Amino acid sequence: MIEEHVILVNENDEQIGTMPKMEAHEKAVLHRAFSVFIFNDNNELMLQQRAKHKYHSPLLWTNTCCSHQRDGETNLEAGKRRLQEEMGFVTALRETISFIYKAPFDNGLTEHEFDHIMVGTYNDEPIINPEEVESWKWMPLESVKEDIELHPEFYTEWFKIIFDKFYEHINIAR
Repeated sequence: MIEEHVILVNENDEQIGTMPKMEAHEKAVLHRAFSVFIFNDNNELMLQQRAKHKYHSPLLWTNTCCSHQRDGETNLEAGKRRLQEEMGFVTALRETISFIYKAPFDNGLTEHEFDHIMVGTYNDEPIINPEEVESWKWMPLESVKEDIELHPEFYTEWFKIIFDKFYEHINIAR
């Protein structure tokens, strides 16, 4: 299996190289990433629970899908590709905001990402990939925010950061 590479960027999101994904996470190097938020017509957010064998944040709840862009791939192309790979569907996506965050994990890895947030709409059930996703559910955005405040240990670090700093942007973006 070919090791996936991430796109290294500076603080202006300008590409400065590539690096194997695990090496980037071991060295905490800033790299490009994306997070997709899918809403239904009832204004509920589709959450996924990460698969139990993921190398970090297993079984934690998070946004609909997230990953890393490939070299030469646009944010929207990457978002649609990964949405299909993880959740089994594709829908139109729209870019909203982006931000830099750094989150160390107990296993010695660190996410240091220039994260691009995309939103879309979908109303059917996903066909989840069990290699990536353990479970999924729809939740009203306000309920997600309240649950993160009550049970932060159930959610991924980047998801909590997005809700803490960018909730209004996501709420308006849909």
